[in-house]
Amino acid sequence: MNNESPKMPKKQEILVIIPCHNESGRLENVIRQVKQHLPSADIAVIDDASTDTSAEEALRANGVVLSHCTNLGYGAALETGYLYASDNGYKIVLQMDGDGQHQADQLSNLLAPITDGSADIVIGSRYTAGTSMQSATLIRRIGHKLFSCIIRVLCGLEITDPTSGFQALDRKALALFSSGNFPCDFPDSDVILMAKMSGLRIREVPARMLPRSGGESMHSGLKPLYYGIKMLLSIFIVLINFHTWRSWKNRKGE
Repeated sequence: MNNESPKMPKKQEILVIIPCHNESGRLENVIRQVKQHLPSADIAVIDDASTDTSAEEALRANGVVLSHCTNLGYGAALETGYLYASDNGYKIVLQMDGDGQHQADQLSNLLAPITDGSADIVIGSRYTAGTSMQSATLIRRIGHKLFSCIIRVLCGLEITDPTSGFQALDRKALALFSSGNFPCDFPDSDVILMAKMSGLRIREVPARMLPRSGGESMHSGLKPLYYGIKMLLSIFIVLINFHTWRSWKNRKGE
């Protein structure tokens, strides 16, 4: 019986990317918590044109700061992080928000299926048994249920928290997400579907999340309505692209 703990990747093999927009007062503590719980990782903060002192907080906490000159959206900030990771040879990417909802002591749970080779993408779920659901509003929980059902019907994958930005990626996932086809605003169910149809192994693990401690959520106001319409359209486009590619591949095989 092997009681050895999983081998931790060496420094500069793991990059934690933290997209942020106006998260001053929270971001510095998030970075310090990451350094405490995962000292083997490097940290890159993607500052999506914040108008507060987020960038200064990240630098004060010794994080690398990648700044956008204009606000491009959450997905674009993630893609900047993916490109940075790819260009600098990182083997594993962990991503988390800078608002304090995602807990650094949970990062090792996301990392384990990547390091043991059982998954290419690991999603931290607030809905898995034993985790808190307090960080999501009723309308968001309904939306999560809807898109979870859509993913299950379309590709047979059981995902309870399709909007979770608390994730771990291996090099295959990193290559896919940095290929230029990543959505600039809400990369959620459509990206999960794209990854599954590309043959990547996706797994959920429990992840404790907290409510926002301040700032404005990107799902506030009427944005959930826009999100739902946009996500349905994006999923439709993913399906069309996949079936077009498969038809082309079949014709080429003939």
